Amino acid sequence: MEVKLKVTILLATYNRAHLIEETLNSIQNQTYQNFECLIIDDGSIDNTIDIIQPFLEDSHFTYRRRTSSYKKGLSGCRNLGLDLATGSFIIFFDDDDIIHPQNLECCLDELQSNSYDFCRYQRKVFNGVFTYDFDEHSNYTSFEIKGRRLPDLITNKLPFNSCAVMWRKDCFDENRFIESLQYAEEWELYSRILAAGKKGISINKTLYYARKHPNSNTGEFYSGNKNRMHSKIEASKLIISNLNQKNLLSPELIHFFCWESFRYKNHELFQHLIQQSSLNSLQKIDLKLRYHFSPFIKYWILLKKKWM
Repeated sequence: MEVKLKVTILLATYNRAHLIEETLNSIQNQTYQNFECLIIDDGSIDNTIDIIQPFLEDSHFTYRRRTSSYKKGLSGCRNLGLDLATGSFIIFFDDDDIIHPQNLECCLDELQSNSYDFCRYQRKVFNGVFTYDFDEHSNYTSFEIKGRRLPDLITNKLPFNSCAVMWRKDCFDENRFIESLQYAEEWELYSRILAAGKKGISINKTLYYARKHPNSNTGEFYSGNKNRMHSKIEASKLIISNLNQKNLLSPELIHFFCWESFRYKNHELFQHLIQQSSLNSLQKIDLKLRYHFSPFIKYWILLKKKWM
């Protein structure tokens, strides 16, 4: 008889009474039913608990409020969830999105039949009312993700959205979210996991639908929220330091973070890069020239695009 391993779904929430019911319904409708959903409330002051209450009659769902041992924010809530989790696999969902009914089933098919540490899948963004028209066929292509793809994760050539990956629980044995980060916390954490040598599979099937609205963390970042922007800079510095310690700070990544320093107009990030990278004097001079002449390089690239 096949042993059905448990999945822990970690759902942090804050003041989402108007959206969370639809999310919980999509979790409840999963085709794979051996899961626990830990709802971690970050101190909601709306009627979130009233909306959640009927779901707590289902033994799959557990409600906890974040304790003072964990910092306020998504990272603190998720760390509490990781400490409470009893499943063999971990997946993070947001409280305003819609999950494909085969999400858990498809990921587990890959993770239980192979020796992968994680399963990445496709995610789509939607606005307004969600159209329930799921693609339920089981045929899809896939590819492996190993350490050599780490630069693609960091540079976002291969996006690792926080809610578009299922992980084996042991990926978090020595890894937690940095609770001081209020944005890009999953980017920093996932880069650490891949840098530690974990390997996975990516399947070309959409299993998650993210609601787009200005009050999300991402929406606030792109609207110029200072706290979110500061967090992205701090996450970048942490990634640079970790890569440097593991001798993984390649020329490609050095140039990427040099450009990021210019893009965010943050000289502190550039100085951190210079201090951490094991470059010789001439290479550092070259990098400083790249940084200071970035406005002209950007202008030249734009001109070339117009001429092509």
